[in-house]
Amino acid sequence: MSQLVDLVIFGGTGDLSTRKLLPALYQLHRHGLADRIGRIIATGRGEMDTETFRTEAQGNLRRFMADNHWSDAIWSRFRDSLHYVQVEAGDAQDYADLAGLLNENGAPIRLYYLATLPSLYGTICQHLDAAGAVNDHSRVVLEKPLGHDLDSCRAINEDVAQVFSEESTFRIDHYLGKETVQNLLAVRFGNPLLHPVWKNTFVDNVQITVAEEIGVEGRGSYYAKTGALRDMVQNHLLQVLSIVAMEPPASLDASDIRDEKMKVLRCLQPITAANVKACTVRGRYDAGAVAGQPVKGFLEEAEYKDAENTETFVALKATINNWRWAGVPFYLRTGKRLSRRYSEIVIEFKKQPFSLFANDPNELTNKLVIRLQPDETITMHTLNKKPGLTRNLRLQPVELHLTDDRSDKNDSYDAYERLLLDAINGDQTLFMRRDEVETAWRWIDTIIEAWDETAMPVKSYNSGTMGPNASTALTARDDRSWYE
Repeated sequence: MSQLVDLVIFGGTGDLSTRKLLPALYQLHRHGLADRIGRIIATGRGEMDTETFRTEAQGNLRRFMADNHWSDAIWSRFRDSLHYVQVEAGDAQDYADLAGLLNENGAPIRLYYLATLPSLYGTICQHLDAAGAVNDHSRVVLEKPLGHDLDSCRAINEDVAQVFSEESTFRIDHYLGKETVQNLLAVRFGNPLLHPVWKNTFVDNVQITVAEEIGVEGRGSYYAKTGALRDMVQNHLLQVLSIVAMEPPASLDASDIRDEKMKVLRCLQPITAANVKACTVRGRYDAGAVAGQPVKGFLEEAEYKDAENTETFVALKATINNWRWAGVPFYLRTGKRLSRRYSEIVIEFKKQPFSLFANDPNELTNKLVIRLQPDETITMHTLNKKPGLTRNLRLQPVELHLTDDRSDKNDSYDAYERLLLDAINGDQTLFMRRDEVETAWRWIDTIIEAWDETAMPVKSYNSGTMGPNASTALTARDDRSWYE
């Protein structure tokens, strides 16, 4: 029988816990997958007893979950697992009290989820260890961002490593928990139709887009010092890129998959002062309209008066120097206040060398479009004959939908459900290894240094568009265009 796990959430009353973690844990109970969860202990700085916390948790669950997912019977079971402990990050006595609770009929395995400022990770781990709250079966989950640059990332990793081994450390990126990202492994390595053409002989370019309608409201102090490159590219986009581009792993074990992802990150050609202006675009949103509603520009909003050099949009042309991908550009872009919210991967295949068909400009190419949000779908864009009695054969585009529409919508799940379940079960496949994170930071730091060295400007774009015009020029210089 599998051992029980006590889950301790530092920052248990914060936004991430309220909107994502507690709803995901409730859903695991709803799906019958919570058999290994013992107690869920939320910590926070405020004074509160467990009954008050349970009442607040119930209200938040009803607020952030679909009505048809609610069940009084499930809530009753979930409620009994919830506990609250007041913990100040630097107060040794608070950790001693927490350790006392954990040792009191506690589960054999302890999983600590750090949903706090990354600067507190080392302090929390060291206090847990000093209080005797860490045993041989303890694990820790670290939320992003893991540092502000390579040096700070290394410092955090070193502090955590003094208490938790690499095998017990789970660095989370919720994009890796999305069903369609995981489905990439099945699409790539489970289909003899696609696997042979997944290389530079047949692929013309790859595009990865993460577009957001929202601005940076509520995250001013963080975002003004961070920007889109650090906030999104260093983790989400580079993780997706590494899965798209990796070689077939020896097995589906976590170590084999992460070894192949790591090889991709090491093959990324550095973007330096010599090519940064040709390979990158920085943007900042001005006032405009999103979804028909007027919105302010980035610099008009409170707290951002000194953030003229902060980018809310970034587009990159990345190059992977290996045998499989040499010559294939990987275009990455992400931004806030764009025309719509969506995330997708586009694999665009090369054009035919010539056309047999009349009036065919040969501009329509085969594409595999993998949508990550708002809907998770996979679509192949191909061509067939346009119906009619004309003498000449004419082509028309058609879409082959590879998503299983027969699946029950109730089987869908949030990325945090998958990742929490994996952390509870000790499966690191969808979590980032230390060398992955640090290698990604090294590549990002080189770009930031090049921006500083060349005084790379931040170009304005109107809210409700898809970024600055220079983003279009980034692909147009290669006689290509973004897929819209």
